[in-house]
Parts: sequence; C-alpha cells; structure tokens
Amino acid sequence: MFAVIQTGGKQYKVAKDDVIRVERLPGEEGSQVVLDQVLLVGDKVGAPVVSGASVTATVVAQARGPKIIIFKKRRRQNSRRKNGHRQDLTILRITDIKE
Repeated sequence: MFAVIQTGGKQYKVAKDDVIRVERLPGEEGSQVVLDQVLLVGDKVGAPVVSGASVTATVVAQARGPKIIIFKKRRRQNSRRKNGHRQDLTILRITDIKE
C-alpha cells in the first residue's frame, strides 16, 4: 500500500520502509513524526485530505542539501550579484501508514 503526503509545500508518494528527504521538520534523530496531510491512501482519494489517515515516520537525520548558486548579471551595466543557498532537510523513514 502507498500514500501521497504533503509537507513543506511539496507532495511525496511513500510506502512502508521508504526513505525520503523533506524540508526541515522539528525533531531529533530517532524521534517519531506524524504526517497528517494525506492526500491519497490505497484507493481513497481525499478532498483535499483523507480524514483519519496518517503516516508515521522516524527521523533518520537532520541534514543540509547541496549548495545552489544564484548568479544575476545585467549585461553592459557592470552589475553582478552572486548568492548561495543550502536548504535544511530532514531525512525520514516511513514506518506506518494508517487509513
């Protein structure tokens, strides 16, 4: 059985024992996280969420994503800007899906 969950403004298709990288969630390594915004589970489709459904996950690690370079240049105007960004991530292992 699989489910589609929403967290951090993004949607993820998950099944039991999957490992996913989501935007930062509060919690330390080894703690349990309950994701209750379930959009689809099995053959039930929510409008917009499935009532009573939840996905339980364990926090594997708190990590950071790769560095992304933002470079803006306006030609012939001697104008350049360079910035960088690293997104904070939480790595989750899906332990249970409840309908």
